[in-house]
Amino acid sequence: MPALQMAYIRQFIAGLCFVIFFMWYKKEPLPTKKQFGWLFVMAGLMFVIANGMSTWSLKFIPTGLAALIGALYPLSVVLIEWIFFKSKRMNLLTFIGLFLGITGVGIVFYESAFGKFDYTFLVGLALSVAAMLSWSLGTVFLSRNKTNIDPYYGTGWQMLISAVMLLLLAELTQPTVPLSSISLKVWSMIIYLVVFGSIISFVAFIYSMKKLPAAIASLYAYFNPLVAMVVAAIVLKEKLTLHILWGALVTLLGVFLVNYSIKRDSRKIIAEAEM
Repeated sequence: MPALQMAYIRQFIAGLCFVIFFMWYKKEPLPTKKQFGWLFVMAGLMFVIANGMSTWSLKFIPTGLAALIGALYPLSVVLIEWIFFKSKRMNLLTFIGLFLGITGVGIVFYESAFGKFDYTFLVGLALSVAAMLSWSLGTVFLSRNKTNIDPYYGTGWQMLISAVMLLLLAELTQPTVPLSSISLKVWSMIIYLVVFGSIISFVAFIYSMKKLPAAIASLYAYFNPLVAMVVAAIVLKEKLTLHILWGALVTLLGVFLVNYSIKRDSRKIIAEAEM
């Protein structure tokens, strides 16, 4: 079925589960007008472009490459903060990490594209990069524009709002299929994505960010691409070579160095302020 149609069905069901639970069981009120504006922006960045475009990109590029591009978002956040907000949290280690991150993706890109580089591959690459940049922008927006709303409840509303946006986008860009013609196998896959990919994963992520140190909570970003590559090689028979693995490891090392350099500088700033 069309990727955007699958995405809006998934977000609608998951968002409805969150919103009903919090409004019925937790007695949460409707978001205010100001909160709805914030939710609208976050829904567009995090779920329409980031989630929707990354889902669509998988039609054109290998799973491992898409997952690895997604893992670059911490590097993108640093660059956005540096270019547009004049952030001074850049040092030699940060630049080395940025270089390694881009180099690693370049290795995987070359290996994945070799022998089959065409227009559709470029489309998938563009969609995946756009998704990663949108997630980065959403991260920057969230850090600079917070709102007083339960994060789980807010996530549900973001999913519902994004479902409407994705529905309109899907109807305008892709020939959708009647819901009655969707097979039981496909519905089971959508339900899997709703339960494990949307509800459990988001609850676990938000909970871990609240309860664990950020350094530990962010470890998932290093495992995602490797898991995606291995599972795709087993289930989808996607090519997995030493070059691809080395490229992935180089990229993840770059992401680690960028994260480490930023956190190290933050600790220095706090220590100096306390002195």
